[in-house]
Amino acid sequence: MLAKTFSASVNGILAIPVTIEVNVVPIAKDSTEHKIIVGLPDSSVKESFSRIEAAMSNIGIQVPKENVTVNLAPGDIRKEGTGFDLPIAIGILMANSFISSSLAPRFMLVGELSLDGSLQPIRGALPIAIKARELGYEGLIVPEQNVHEAAVVNRLKVYGARNMQQVIDFFNGTTDALQPTVIDTRAEFYAHHTALHLDFADVKGQENVKRAFEVAAAGGHNLIMVGPPGAGKSMMARRLPSILPPLSLAESLETTQIHSVAGKLKGGTGLITERPFQAPHHTVSQVALVGGGANPMPGEISLAHNGVLFLDELPEFPRAALEVLRQPLEDRKITVSRAKYSIDYPCNVMFVASMNPCPCGYYNHPTKPCQCTPGQIHKYMNKISGPLLDRIDIQIEITPLSFNDLSRTEPGEHSSVIRERVIAARKIQEERYRDYPSIHCNAQMTSALMRQYATPAPEDMSMLREIINRLQLSARAYDRILRLARTIADLEASPTIQTHHLAEAVSYRNLDRETWGE
Repeated sequence: MLAKTFSASVNGILAIPVTIEVNVVPIAKDSTEHKIIVGLPDSSVKESFSRIEAAMSNIGIQVPKENVTVNLAPGDIRKEGTGFDLPIAIGILMANSFISSSLAPRFMLVGELSLDGSLQPIRGALPIAIKARELGYEGLIVPEQNVHEAAVVNRLKVYGARNMQQVIDFFNGTTDALQPTVIDTRAEFYAHHTALHLDFADVKGQENVKRAFEVAAAGGHNLIMVGPPGAGKSMMARRLPSILPPLSLAESLETTQIHSVAGKLKGGTGLITERPFQAPHHTVSQVALVGGGANPMPGEISLAHNGVLFLDELPEFPRAALEVLRQPLEDRKITVSRAKYSIDYPCNVMFVASMNPCPCGYYNHPTKPCQCTPGQIHKYMNKISGPLLDRIDIQIEITPLSFNDLSRTEPGEHSSVIRERVIAARKIQEERYRDYPSIHCNAQMTSALMRQYATPAPEDMSMLREIINRLQLSARAYDRILRLARTIADLEASPTIQTHHLAEAVSYRNLDRETWGE
């Protein structure tokens, strides 16, 4: 007998529908029993039969011995993960008339089975729910731990099941076996906006660096800080999300999808409502940073989508890992291509990095002597390639605080005040780029838009030309300066770029020296 159930497989951050066809045939006399899954399953899918048989036995269902063939269609797409356990099990029970087949075509199923019949959470419940609604299914059945994230998708009945028995009872018409979980997505989103727990008011002194962070947040610019240990680099970087505009509902859904696919959402979590802040250790591998692997997963740069990727002690990261960031920082997406698959992950991030000025950390320190030779300093700085530095708009040196700054008791400017200025500048940019759906801030401006919105007056252009020639800046650095000047002008609500906007923008290119890279 043939039975069909419906599920989905996650590819990148998108779900691909999968039809599960189960064919059972009585075993002929003197022949051996066989069970097979076809349709490019990986090893975790092939192991489903062992979990399914134990789960059925432990909830008291005895399926007769028979030959079982399971086809996962379409057959040319690789199927990965344990989420097919539940739909395969339900298909086997339908084929053996343990379950009525009248409801099955209206629902999509995902879930991993434990040996006692309970359901374990799976990755990618949110993109699967989005695909189920898109394809017109009446509902989706997921493990109870995933129901909250899947239920943020409206116009779809989402049921959370604790075990396989509840799903069996539901398909057999027991009305109270499962109840749909209903979430008001907008109410959920706005209710979980929390107060900022890290505030720039805690940062003493460093007014020029805080101004650089404000400019970076206002235009979505990348930033690197160079300074000795204890100057406050990490402290300020971790407070950057507190001055960024709050996530929109669309950004929240997109960000939650990525974390859902990566299995990073905690149980009972619906939408991510705060901008992500990812700070991987410098021992991170290239694959962990950008994504991929045998079973493709989003990397740290994609987990930071719509938020901040912070790399502390940048020269300590492997050179190969840093160089693979160059294209994603420019394109704001990353394509992971391997022999058997090609997957796109979004990575629209603000890239923030920090580093010491030399191996000992005290080069140019006002009180502590540096123990490094010029050759050591040069070699240390050249661990960061010129092309990567070119992609970092704001390059700023940070100096240690004096005792007077450290002993100040009055708080600095609060993040909420800075955020208001940032939001006002972002609104100007949203209006400016309203006809360009893929551009949201000045850091994303194309060359054509720069000619239209970021061209200085002729007298200012001659000054900029002299600076570019003297510092021997690249064409990309020239573009970065104009984008920064446009953001600084937006913070002042100025329609044109003026001389002092350019001067401040140039001051943020502190690392454009021959000794700092190629």
